[in-house]
Amino acid sequence: MDKSSALEYINQMFPTEASLSGVEPLMQQIQSEIRRVDDSILAAVRRQSNSGTKAKEDLAAATHAVQELMHKIHEIKTKAEQSETMVQEICRDIKKLDFAKRHITTTITALHRLTMLVSAVEQLQVMASKRQYKEAAAQLEAVNQLCSHFEAYRDVPKIAELREKFKNIKKILKSHVFSDFSSLGTGKETEEANLLQQLSDACLVVDALEPSVREELVKNFCNKELTSYRQIFEGAELAKLDKTERRYAWIKRRLRTNEDIWNIFPSAWHVDYLLCIQFCKLTRMQLVDILNSLKEKPDVGTLLLALQRTLEFEEELADKFGGNTTSRERDFGSDEEADETKNKNQIVSDIRKKYEKKLAMHNGGIEPDKNKDSSVPDAGFNFHGIISSCFEPHLAIYVELEEKTLMEHLEKLVQEETWETEEGSQTNILSSSMQVFLIIRRSLKRCSALTKNQTLFNLFEVFQKILKAYATKLYAKLPKAGIGIVAAATGMDVQIKMSDRDERMICYIVNTAEYCHKTSGELAENVSKVIESQYADKVDMSEVQDEYSAVITKALLTLVQGIETKFDAEMVAMTRVPWASLESVGDQSEYVNGINSILTSSIPTLGSLLSPTYFQFFLDKLAASLGPRFYLNIYKCKHISETGAQQMLLDTQAVKTILLDIPTLGKQSTVAAGYSKFVNREMSKAEALLKVILSPLDSVANTYRALLPEGTPLEFQRILELKGLKKADQQNILDDFNKHSPGINHPSIPPSVVVPSQPDSAVVPQTIIAAAATTTASIGTAVSGAISSREDVLTRAAALGRGAATTGFKRFLALTEAAKDRKDGAFRKLFNP
Repeated sequence: MDKSSALEYINQMFPTEASLSGVEPLMQQIQSEIRRVDDSILAAVRRQSNSGTKAKEDLAAATHAVQELMHKIHEIKTKAEQSETMVQEICRDIKKLDFAKRHITTTITALHRLTMLVSAVEQLQVMASKRQYKEAAAQLEAVNQLCSHFEAYRDVPKIAELREKFKNIKKILKSHVFSDFSSLGTGKETEEANLLQQLSDACLVVDALEPSVREELVKNFCNKELTSYRQIFEGAELAKLDKTERRYAWIKRRLRTNEDIWNIFPSAWHVDYLLCIQFCKLTRMQLVDILNSLKEKPDVGTLLLALQRTLEFEEELADKFGGNTTSRERDFGSDEEADETKNKNQIVSDIRKKYEKKLAMHNGGIEPDKNKDSSVPDAGFNFHGIISSCFEPHLAIYVELEEKTLMEHLEKLVQEETWETEEGSQTNILSSSMQVFLIIRRSLKRCSALTKNQTLFNLFEVFQKILKAYATKLYAKLPKAGIGIVAAATGMDVQIKMSDRDERMICYIVNTAEYCHKTSGELAENVSKVIESQYADKVDMSEVQDEYSAVITKALLTLVQGIETKFDAEMVAMTRVPWASLESVGDQSEYVNGINSILTSSIPTLGSLLSPTYFQFFLDKLAASLGPRFYLNIYKCKHISETGAQQMLLDTQAVKTILLDIPTLGKQSTVAAGYSKFVNREMSKAEALLKVILSPLDSVANTYRALLPEGTPLEFQRILELKGLKKADQQNILDDFNKHSPGINHPSIPPSVVVPSQPDSAVVPQTIIAAAATTTASIGTAVSGAISSREDVLTRAAALGRGAATTGFKRFLALTEAAKDRKDGAFRKLFNP
């Protein structure tokens, strides 16, 4: 405790004088506690002293015990060394005797084997001289084993002599065997009954000799067999492309007629297999020479027939020697699409099974995998392409023929196209598009059955040309734009007149282009699965798909322009209504009924034919065009009285309602909610403009700034003219407007175009959005051009009826209603409490 705490404690213990009587007992209690604590400390010190002494004693005892242990270990080690020395002295003599026994045994065994080797070599020499191949084969194995035991004694003269003698005997056996085999195929085998058996025994001798002897024998035999083939098919008569099939018939006949001769060879030699490989390589070389020596392009039919027969022969060899039981698809055409799809899937399945190991090309020849033995069928040698690959550089004429045929089919299909769908069709797609892909699939099937290399890729590029040409045909079929009198009067740059049939045709073109976009991508996937891997990455249909996306965009924009053209007469009728002389507000005007009639006749058909994605795009474009156009059309009217402005406001509401009802009219309930917001925003500009026209003169500037904050002084001047003010009367209002709005410098009513949200379909994404941006820019340019030349328009309009404006109670109500709709602005304070 600190000093203050101690004082507080004492005061707490003895608060009064009477309590001081307890001081003495407390002091005694404290003294007793001090003595107890001192005793405890003293006892603890004594215990610590005793424990330290005992620890030193225990440490000394442990050190002594360790020293005694080390001494005992040293004594044990010394005794062990002494024991080892004693054992070595005892076993010294026994070890010498053991070595002596081992050497004697080895010597006896070596002498015995040497005797056997001398005897075996002499017997083998006798057998070789008598051509006893069967016995000599067994004896060769025995001599080879005995020689292996004397490999370490090669420098001993006797052993070297025996090895040289054995080597000479093997040379003699080799010469005898090759001499006997030289008579094979000369007819002696039919005269001498035991010749085939003797040659069969000779094969045993060849197996006992070095592997190179067997390879040399088989090679000589194959060359001898193919000598007659060279002589026959290198002549001028048969060295032709159309005689290719006879080459394969020759080797098949040779294998079949000499089947008895092949039986003399052991099955492990695979002589017929190696003969076929040599035949294929030789045939390939000869066909390359024939193809290169042609002065003119070969006939396509002859070339394809030779290639087909070659592929069939390679397939037979693969089945015979490779254990491949799957036959190549040979059906080159089917009129039924279901059979065609089944066959195409079968071809793809065959490719995955047969072409797991690719054909290796080296110096114009075919080589098997170097890590495997090509002398056996299962070593991985691939017969597919061993001959047929030589046709690849010469198949350009085939691709040219396919391109010509496909283009002729395309022209015929387009000429026969009715541009209407079949009755009861659920796809709303032109039949010519399905026929185009049908003939393309047939062409792909024919080519993939012949080759999967460069030729197939070249044909794929032809498919791209065909599909692009078809896209061009669709594009050209769209109605063309022209400039008419009505278009010039309404300020429209172009005019597209369309009938109901034209509208349906455009919808069919849109659906067809979408089908082609999707199917072309699937075609590219199928080709990439079929074609060789080095070309698969180059297979791409993005350019073709872009072409069809452009067709879709152009068709939809054409459709919008066609509907716009139908509105031309109604827009002109709107400007001809005597707005200045209307006496009362009635039902909606006739031009509104005309707009409603146009949409009612067209929208249901378009909604039933177009997909939701494209119908949404069409609606966005239509609203983006009609809204700003209606707004600009108000400026083209002459003087608008108060009653006329109210009637026009009623018409504007009716037009907005018509636009909002379009999705329901087209039976497209999935149209995005953004469309309604977009229509409301576009039409609200026209409503705001009319509310400004309805406002009193003394507040028209404030109302204009409140409802049209992006407006320009030029537009404000035109509004004053619409209200019927003279030039002199306008000046004061314009000066006041410019004084309160010195910084206004906005662009002239740029129409807002909402780019449709990203559709689910893969057809629209980038191209349509880009087209929307382009269309937006073009509309903005047209509108800006119209506004920039508005000075002339205003000059002419100034002379047109400028009735005096009155400030009646109805106008004040219209102004207050307009102010209620806004959350801020100059007139909102009228309604604040």
